[in-house]
Amino acid sequence: MRVPPLFFYTGRDPLDRRVDFLATSRDRFRPALVFLILVLALAGTFGYSLLSGDVRIPLREVLRILASGTGAVDGSPESLARAVIWQVRLPRALTALATGAGLAGCGVLFQALLLNPLAEPYTLGVASGAAFGAAAAISFQWPFLTFWAFAGSVGALGVVFMLGGRGALREPTRMILAGVVVGSILSAAIALLKALSGQMMAAIVLWIMGSFAGSSWTSVAWCLPAAILVGGLGFGLHRDLDIVASGSPAMALGVNEPRLRLGLLLISSLATAVFVSFSGVVGFVGLVVPHLVRILAGPNHLRLVPLSFLGGGLLMLVADQAARGLSELPVGVITALVGGPVFCLLLWRRA
Repeated sequence: MRVPPLFFYTGRDPLDRRVDFLATSRDRFRPALVFLILVLALAGTFGYSLLSGDVRIPLREVLRILASGTGAVDGSPESLARAVIWQVRLPRALTALATGAGLAGCGVLFQALLLNPLAEPYTLGVASGAAFGAAAAISFQWPFLTFWAFAGSVGALGVVFMLGGRGALREPTRMILAGVVVGSILSAAIALLKALSGQMMAAIVLWIMGSFAGSSWTSVAWCLPAAILVGGLGFGLHRDLDIVASGSPAMALGVNEPRLRLGLLLISSLATAVFVSFSGVVGFVGLVVPHLVRILAGPNHLRLVPLSFLGGGLLMLVADQAARGLSELPVGVITALVGGPVFCLLLWRRA
């Protein structure tokens, strides 16, 4: 009996080949499906954030206001609606979107560059530095609170790089340990400021827990470019990130690992300092979102970076909407309540 050519060349049943083809097709189209779902959900959530609030503005009116520009505020009902959209809701939504997307993008970079799945944008003490700067400004009633928060972040980052030394660029564990030490010291200093601040302690706690209630076009002008820079670098250097994250000898594959690690960690840390300075310490976004995207779309940074970017922005917008609906709760509380159980579930699945 003559054997069919297909069996002769493959040695496999055609049904097995069909199953493999379907599985490959599913894996190939899954990232596109995730991308489409995230874009639609993000657009819907962003639009809803412009509609929801104490002042009810119909969708048609919102679209007309966005199309007509800012205009003048003269006290009329139409002028009030225009002011609410352009001066309150739109800056807040854009700041939340940029902060969430940027933190998730920074989380992807940190986890790849530090070779640690538990790394996040706050690993190198940036959040602790910002919180210390803000706590000091509130306690001593210094002006320009955002400036002091940013200065604290940059100062903490400088100390971490100094403690890590040059060897930290080849051994990321040293930099992680330096970040843990600096963060612990600053946390103790923040606790001391809380104890000595008296009536100002509540303001310190509220700032640290995070909020977008004070967002303005100034925060948009800082946070949006920082997020775009992080996302653009991560997407443009996706091949190098794949090589470094895999643990392969990067130099043999044409990647200068120490230079890449120094440049991207410095840029992403400064971007994180910008986000934290305007919104406070909002946790779990940069830690949980990259892990969820890896499960849905795989570890390839060509897909991981943009999908995490979209997922982080979506999560932050949803968290901000929930915080607004619950009497302006700190947004960090919402992200912790959602992100903590989700991360525990991810750990349980891996175990």
